[in-house]
Amino acid sequence: MIMAYKVMTAEEAASFINHGDIIGFSGFTPAGCPKEVPTAIAARAAAAHAEGKEFKIGMYTGASTGGSLDGELAKANAILFRTPYQSNKDLRTRLNAQEAHYFDMHLSHLAQELRYGFMPKPKFAIVEACSLSEDGKIVPTSGVGILPTICRLADHIIVELNAAHPAEICGMHDIYEPLDPPCREAIPVYKPSDRCGQPYVQVDPAKIIAVVNTNRPNEVGGFSPVDEVTAKIGENVANFLAGEIKAGRIPASFLPIQSGVGNIANAVLGSLGANPDIPPFEMYTEVIQDAVIGLMKEGNCKFASGCSLTVSNPVLDEIYNNLDFFKDKLVLRPQEISNNPEVARRLGLITINTALEADIFGNVNSTHVTGTKMMNGIGGSCDFTRNAYISIFTTPSTAKDGKISAIVPYVSHLDQSEHSVKILITEHGVADLRGKSPIQRAHCIIDNCVDPQYREMLRDYLAKAPLAHTPLNLDNCFAMHKALIETGDMKNAKF
Repeated sequence: MIMAYKVMTAEEAASFINHGDIIGFSGFTPAGCPKEVPTAIAARAAAAHAEGKEFKIGMYTGASTGGSLDGELAKANAILFRTPYQSNKDLRTRLNAQEAHYFDMHLSHLAQELRYGFMPKPKFAIVEACSLSEDGKIVPTSGVGILPTICRLADHIIVELNAAHPAEICGMHDIYEPLDPPCREAIPVYKPSDRCGQPYVQVDPAKIIAVVNTNRPNEVGGFSPVDEVTAKIGENVANFLAGEIKAGRIPASFLPIQSGVGNIANAVLGSLGANPDIPPFEMYTEVIQDAVIGLMKEGNCKFASGCSLTVSNPVLDEIYNNLDFFKDKLVLRPQEISNNPEVARRLGLITINTALEADIFGNVNSTHVTGTKMMNGIGGSCDFTRNAYISIFTTPSTAKDGKISAIVPYVSHLDQSEHSVKILITEHGVADLRGKSPIQRAHCIIDNCVDPQYREMLRDYLAKAPLAHTPLNLDNCFAMHKALIETGDMKNAKF
């Protein structure tokens, strides 16, 4: 029931927002994000710009969002600053043109750093809900993100009450905010299915200044079919983990899985489910994708804890139409809990994330093309990698029809260092970097992971590098990147 609140149009709600306002948005990926009010804010910004007036807002989100949020605001040039992870093409263009400020940060850090006062507090929280009570109980939809923190810190709250998500999903969420130091206690999550919070976000109802009724599906795109390369990567991951079980380095009962976002992640999860030597497993992750739901139906995934249901709309409909089956197998949490290093270390997560670029020493670049152009952001990859039982990074060995090698002498931007990356896997094989020196890692990666057309080039680089603990040739370590920029093909590099 929402009789106590002012129900208005998205345009009326957007009229509260002015130039310079800082806004926190709910959701994590396009799941759980408000849609109509951000679009109306973008229209308000465009109208102001047409009159020669300034109109930009500061933005905090859980992670990337949908086209109706990041996309529309970016097109309207309405973003003053934004954090954290993003994946929208129009926004990426703005960031790389320095038309909006962007600071990348670990997803588990955002909510607490807002509470600490390290960044300006949001004036407004704009959130999506499937249910809202008169006493201020907000039930999120399919994504949580930083929703509880922004609702508590904001002066005003605008709620998009989205009928596309049934109120019956109440109970799927576990909303918990830790206390801040020096009063913080252990987060009481000891297995993925543990719950430690409430199934809703409790707010002061007086802060809710507008309710906008909507009926908008999520803007989650579908996933590309598994191709030969992604299938082989998935097979290599599954075979490696099966070998670790056989060797006794992973318990026979297995350990919870964390998996990143995208087509490779979906392929890897499918391969884990298809491998007869890998027992049914649980997941403690940030993004729950289509493959996870398929594994649940097959009995290969027993439980999944995450921050969002980032599934295609047909799969989301399947979940909503079969809540009796799925509701006790899924839980959605705020990202500072889903990505929390304390919990990741305690549970012994096997983490599987995707590298944009890796080097022969095991350093990983997750964010920048040729070291300068922001792709998406660091996301939660470091939250998990640094604290994993075993950390795995996957990547196709080449891109752009072989003109780019994903493995280079030295990464053009460093997000995860050699100290955190344990296993590197491409379609060609597995490089186990545990207990190896830099030169041993280099030979292991070249021999097992590099595409054949680049192996001799990288061996030549090593041969010409100085004799040192880490054979880094400062004159040549970016020669492949330079060749790509100048000629369009890394194979033209000269050492």
